[in-house]
Amino acid sequence: MFLFSCGAEKHVEQVHIDRVADMPYLPEPYKILDWHEVSKNYDRYVFNHDLTGEYLPFIWLDDSQRNFPQQTFGLYTAIGDMRQGPDKHGGEFHEAINTLAALMSAGLMGIDKTNQDGFNYVKMSHNYFNSDNGWNIVMNNTSEEVGHLGGGYARDWWYDIFPNMLFYAVGDLFPSHRTDSIMHIVAEQFYKADSILAGNYHYSFFDYSEMEGRRSHIPFQEDAAAGHAWVLLNAYHKFDDIRYLEGAHSAVEALLSQEESRFYEVLMPFGAYTAARLNAQHGSSYDFHPILDWTFEGTHAEDGRYGWGIINERWGDYDVHGLQGSWSHNGGFAFLMNTFDMAWPLVPMVRYAPQYAETIGKWMLNAANAARLFYPNEIAAENQYLPEKKNLTRNVIGYEGLIKKDHLGKPGLEGVSPVATGDGPLWVDDNPDVSVFSLYGSSHVGIFGSLIEKTNVEKILRLNCLATDFFSDDAYPTYLIYNPYEEEKEISYFFEGSPASLFDIITKTTLKENVEGPVNLTISPRTALLVAEVPQELEIIRVDGNYVAGDVIVAYGNNN
Repeated sequence: MFLFSCGAEKHVEQVHIDRVADMPYLPEPYKILDWHEVSKNYDRYVFNHDLTGEYLPFIWLDDSQRNFPQQTFGLYTAIGDMRQGPDKHGGEFHEAINTLAALMSAGLMGIDKTNQDGFNYVKMSHNYFNSDNGWNIVMNNTSEEVGHLGGGYARDWWYDIFPNMLFYAVGDLFPSHRTDSIMHIVAEQFYKADSILAGNYHYSFFDYSEMEGRRSHIPFQEDAAAGHAWVLLNAYHKFDDIRYLEGAHSAVEALLSQEESRFYEVLMPFGAYTAARLNAQHGSSYDFHPILDWTFEGTHAEDGRYGWGIINERWGDYDVHGLQGSWSHNGGFAFLMNTFDMAWPLVPMVRYAPQYAETIGKWMLNAANAARLFYPNEIAAENQYLPEKKNLTRNVIGYEGLIKKDHLGKPGLEGVSPVATGDGPLWVDDNPDVSVFSLYGSSHVGIFGSLIEKTNVEKILRLNCLATDFFSDDAYPTYLIYNPYEEEKEISYFFEGSPASLFDIITKTTLKENVEGPVNLTISPRTALLVAEVPQELEIIRVDGNYVAGDVIVAYGNNN
C-alpha cells in the first residue's frame, strides 16, 4: 500500500443537471423554515395521546396483533380521514409510509422512540412485517386484507418496497436484535426477487410470496430496481453478505438498462445514490447521470406515469422550483412527502459523487424554500384550500400538495395559482375538508430537519451529508455549502469541539486549521464547498487513491 501526504490536486469538475440549471439561483419570495424545530414540534404534537377536540388525537392503539402478538399503533393518513381510527376496521387500517416515516424523522432529531411516554414505538412498528400472508417483507399495512378494507391500494410496487426502506432507516437509528432479524429476512426476499427478475423489472408489482412479477392496469415500475438496490447495498454493509452486494449491482444495472425515465413515485433517486456509493466504495464505474436526468426531467413515456418529475416553474407570485410531483396534472401538482424524500438520497450522494455538489446545492436551495408553501401559515390565505382550519395543524402538519390550478372546484379558487390543497376529500365519500392536511407527507419532515441548517448569509445553507446516509462507514462530519450569488460571499461556519481542520473535498485543500469555534469561510460565486471536519492531529494522506485521515476516508478518489 503506497502512502503519501496529500498535496495540490485537481479540482473536482462539476457536472450539472439540465433541469436544475434552469432553476433560479435566488428564488423569491424567500424564507427557510427552521426545519429542525418543525420536526421536533411535529413529533410532540402527533404522538400526544392526550389531545382532545374534533379530529384529535392523531394517534391510536391497535390491538389486533397482526403478524406479532403485541399492540401496535396507527396515525391518521390525513386529519379526519374517515377510513381510519380505533373504531374503523378494528383499528387496523394505518400506513407504514406514514408511521415509519414519523419514527425515522424523530430518530433523525435524536428523539428516542423506543421509550417515549412508556411506548416502544419501534418495537410496535414490527407488525408491518407481513409474515401471516407469506410475503415476509415490511408492507404499507399490517396485511394486504387490511389495506383493501380501508379503501386501500391495488398492488402497487412502490408501496411494497418503500416501507422496507423506511424500516431500514429506522433500524439504523434504533438498532435491536429483532429489528435486525426482520431486516435480514427482507434482504433475503429482495435478493431472491432481483435474482428471479434477472434484469427485467417490467412489472406493475412483484408477488414476494410466489416470487413472481405481475402486470396490471398500473404502469410498470422499473424504478423498483432502485429500491431493491438501495436495500441490498445497506444489507451488505449491515450483514456483510457478498450476495447482497452482488444484488445491489444487479439491480442498479437493471435500472440503467432502461432507455427512458420510468420514475413512478419516490424510488428513482435512490438508484443514483446507490450507484454513486458503489462507484466510490466498491470499485464500480457506473455512469448514473441518466438516473438523475430521469428523476429531474421526469417521465415522458405515455405508458409510464407521464409527467412525474420535478417542478421547474413560477406559479403566480411564488417560485416553486425544485418540488417533486407531476408537472402535467392541472398544470402541475407537487407533493410534500415526495419533496422531502428526494433529499434523503441526493444530499448524501454528494459525498460519494462530489461532482454534483453545485447542482444539488442549488436544487436544495430551491426545494427548501418552496417546501414551506405546503404549510398553512407560510402561504397567503387566498392561496390555500382551508385557511379557516389552519390552527388545527399548528403549522407542523402541511397540506398534502401544492397545485398550479385548483382540482377540487372550491368556489373562490378559480384562477388562483398556486393552491395548497390535497386529495383527501376525494378518497371516500364525505371525507371532511380537513383531510387536505396530510400527516402522511408531514411525517417525513425529519429529512429536511436533519439536513438543512441556515448560515448567517441569507440563501446560503449548510447541508449535512451524513444525516440520511444510513449504514454508512465511519466518516467525519461533512457539509455541503453552496453560494448562489454572483459575487464572493463570506459566511460564519459554526464549529465546536476539539481542534479540527476544515478540508474541502472538491478542491482537495485545507481551508482552515486548528479550528475550535466559529470561523469565517469564503465561497466563490455560484460554487460549492464540501467541508469535512478532520481532527487536527491527523494527517490526510493518500491510500489506494482515497484521502484518508486515521482509519477514516475523508474523500473518495474515484471522482478526481
